[in-house]
Amino acid sequence: MTSQQNLSCDELLTTTRCVRRGLDLERAVDPELVKECLRIALQAPNGNNRQNWRWLLLTDPRIRADVAEVYRAAFHARNAAALKRLDELPEGTRSAITGARLLADRLHRVPVLVIPCLELPDGRLPQGNQAGVWGSLLPAAWSYALAARSRGLVTAWTAVHLDREREVADLLGLPPTVRQGALLPTAYPLRTTFRPGPRLPLAEVLHHDGWQGSDRT
Repeated sequence: MTSQQNLSCDELLTTTRCVRRGLDLERAVDPELVKECLRIALQAPNGNNRQNWRWLLLTDPRIRADVAEVYRAAFHARNAAALKRLDELPEGTRSAITGARLLADRLHRVPVLVIPCLELPDGRLPQGNQAGVWGSLLPAAWSYALAARSRGLVTAWTAVHLDREREVADLLGLPPTVRQGALLPTAYPLRTTFRPGPRLPLAEVLHHDGWQGSDRT
């Protein structure tokens, strides 16, 4: 089942991109390959090794279409103002929004949707700092994205649907104790080579031995 790509660890970490435009919507993805990636993801750290993550693997076209419909509604509600003034936006912002809109418009055609979830005792997220809660899920979700990339697949990390989380939960029959953490559309890419993304230099974001300690010159 495994179709490993010849990537070094550094290449994998620096070229795993959020792919919105270049998804191959015609090529099927074997769910067993996705499960293989999820088995890798289950080795991620999580609080007290409770492993209260739950994973939704959506391949049925009708179910994907229903989720995509909610996603599109959430996307357009969230970005209505920006979409009306696209020509006024900086190029980078405009490109990101149009790419996200393309994903929203075609989400129902993406062959696999993965939704990582947490099962909480009462389904309620704590007030205040939630880092400990999501720290028990999001590292595993990113491990899934890395495992997918290493096997020739690509993903697009998004959480727009969480603006209407309850609607998606009702569509999928989730119990009230389960909270969704992201949505990972998964497909083969239209191209196979990726470069590191544009990032600020480390010196601009690093504070050494306290906030005042900086490597900036």
